[in-house]
Amino acid sequence: MEHFKTLSAYLKYLELPPPEHPMLSVFAEWGDGFLPCPKESSPPITNDCYSISLKKVVKGEVNYGRTKYDFTNGALIFLAPRQVLQWDNSVVFEQKGFSINFHEDFLKGTELAQQIKKYGFFSYSVNEALHLSPKEEQQMETIVASIELEYQNNQDEFSKEIIISQLNTLLKYANRFYERQFLNRKEYSNDLLEQFNRQLSEFFDADEFLNSGIPSIKKVADSLSVSQRYLSDTLKKETGKTATEHLQLYLIDEAKNKLLKPNKTIAEVAYELGFEYPPYFSRLFKKKEGISPTEYREKYKLN
Repeated sequence: MEHFKTLSAYLKYLELPPPEHPMLSVFAEWGDGFLPCPKESSPPITNDCYSISLKKVVKGEVNYGRTKYDFTNGALIFLAPRQVLQWDNSVVFEQKGFSINFHEDFLKGTELAQQIKKYGFFSYSVNEALHLSPKEEQQMETIVASIELEYQNNQDEFSKEIIISQLNTLLKYANRFYERQFLNRKEYSNDLLEQFNRQLSEFFDADEFLNSGIPSIKKVADSLSVSQRYLSDTLKKETGKTATEHLQLYLIDEAKNKLLKPNKTIAEVAYELGFEYPPYFSRLFKKKEGISPTEYREKYKLN
């Protein structure tokens, strides 16, 4: 399974133009007709980006996790980092639509970095695209047009704050439409990766990382009523990564947010994440990200 760590690498794989911003791309097409998928087919792939797309598949199938994405009446599609995506060799889209892709690090240090994880439409458990009425579609297009204008014309010190504000508005509208569409439905997730990450979040919110250290894979497996071997083997089969690797990804993700908060030392971040010795945290962070926590803080700190 191929994984893309940067937005540029992901777009290059899709045979799309490079982004104007290293962590953000906006493509909008308001014409008529049909548009073939840029890359005719793909094996299972993952990346570190969020995607929000307004499209309709008129031919072909897109696999999302272990299920097929239902585009029968769908229009708005949401993908989160490290979710498995695959499509066959006959996918054709309606030409009209938009696609916003942004690396998860684009949100680091902002309130949206945490809020975006709470939106159910980024979940594997929702494999039906969000259908929009013509009025709702127009509302979304208006916001995207503003994002596109800022993305193309005004790359200055205010751009990131403005675009994140617009993304936040876009997602709030999406949440309203989502609640409307699924108001009377009960969505159940059988996806083990989603359950795994949810359990880690519950442990983290209850300060178990801080008070008891990083939970063992056995502890997480026991809380999910599966064996440690089953948990790791299933995640490996689904995503190409073991349970330990996913635990490390979760730790790094939380670390990135904490590192960009003012008045917090590297050691404090390490202890809050359950590391008994801060150097262990620093080594893991550099191994996964290629830079030290201190270098990351300097590189991505908010102005």
